[in-house]
Amino acid sequence: MPWMKWRMTLDSLCGRTRRLHCFFWIILLFAAGSLFLFIQKLDQSEMVPRQGADMKLGETVQQAREDKEHGKSKGYQEHHVPDVIVPSPISPMQFPKFWKSQQLVSGGSQEQDLGSQRVSKRHRKLLKTSPPNQHTNNSSFSSLSGLFPLHRWRKFSSIMEQRRQLTKNMCAKYKSNISKTITWHHMNSFYVEDKHKLLYCEVPKAGCSNWKRTLMVLAGKAWDPRNISHDTVHYHNHLKTLNSFDQQGIMQRLGSYTKVMFVREPLERAVSAYRDKFENPNKYYHNLFGKPIISKYRPNASRSALESGNGVTFQEFVHYLLDVHRPVGMDIHWEAANQLCNPCHIDYDFIGKFENMAEESNLLLRLVRAPHNLTLPNFKDRNSADKKTTLQITQKYFAQLGKLERQRMYDFYYMDYLMFNYSKPFQDLY
Repeated sequence: MPWMKWRMTLDSLCGRTRRLHCFFWIILLFAAGSLFLFIQKLDQSEMVPRQGADMKLGETVQQAREDKEHGKSKGYQEHHVPDVIVPSPISPMQFPKFWKSQQLVSGGSQEQDLGSQRVSKRHRKLLKTSPPNQHTNNSSFSSLSGLFPLHRWRKFSSIMEQRRQLTKNMCAKYKSNISKTITWHHMNSFYVEDKHKLLYCEVPKAGCSNWKRTLMVLAGKAWDPRNISHDTVHYHNHLKTLNSFDQQGIMQRLGSYTKVMFVREPLERAVSAYRDKFENPNKYYHNLFGKPIISKYRPNASRSALESGNGVTFQEFVHYLLDVHRPVGMDIHWEAANQLCNPCHIDYDFIGKFENMAEESNLLLRLVRAPHNLTLPNFKDRNSADKKTTLQITQKYFAQLGKLERQRMYDFYYMDYLMFNYSKPFQDLY
């Protein structure tokens, strides 16, 4: 009997010991797994600058210059995106589900009055400071306080901050699953003006020609922006591009220069691009885009139309945009602004609106201490006989489409509508 009692006691102790061993090994395995995930994540973040340093800049710059020579069209194939170079400070996001999304604004096509919102504590502090001697990111707006009435500056400062914050909110809400790193692809649309420390992201059909003329004057390449021709601006390489610098030069400019982009009501911008490239003589666009568009979307097309690519209708252009199996690639003139300038990767200091181009551009020029007599020109030297594309003209073009096509075009540019606070252009859209 004592032997049996001793054996039962021993078994009980061993059972507890085994349970303790199992519990210990579970904790150890959990800790090892957590440590492995942490090290892997740390290694990935440390790999970013190394990958950027190993890039072949010459090939990338050459590709960018070739794109520029041919109107920056992607043509029949997409370019391969090289490795990453710098981590982005902004949280990324995912695309919305168009049929379930909530509308931020409704009615009309103009931006909501963001200036009516209160000025933040941060901006009140900036308004009290003296003009800075050198640019610091997002703080040099205070230099305008001595050049304009205080109430005007307050409204302008508040609008700029609200636009930036709205863009960040949309990025955090809808693109949280995209990569957090900046690639060479994100540098393609940037022009650099070193003297006044400006980085301008080009959005075609949103005042880019006149802004590039102004950058040439700021850089000392010309005296009067009104005397610079369209071809000189776009094809003669008078302006430096951000992707022409090495990694250190890119990072330094992204971190310290004033980063600027101008946007436009998306459907109005698409109509402007269509009128410019397809309703007027343009051998390059008619050959590269017109021929395949007519071939795919026009039944019984004439031989002359197939050979020339002339006469693409607006409906055919829309069919091409909405076709996931396009016969020819996208082009920067109708690519969404958020895809061109990547505000979910680049922390812009200034997001301007084409609708307020004159006022906001000249405020920006004063902000960067441009010469006082320099203002943004307001003219077009291509197809100057055509009326400028307005909301009324845009509505006439979209009247040629059915309700479903209008809805799909709105969905196509939906992220631009959200990020840049444009309301629905048609009442029957959902």
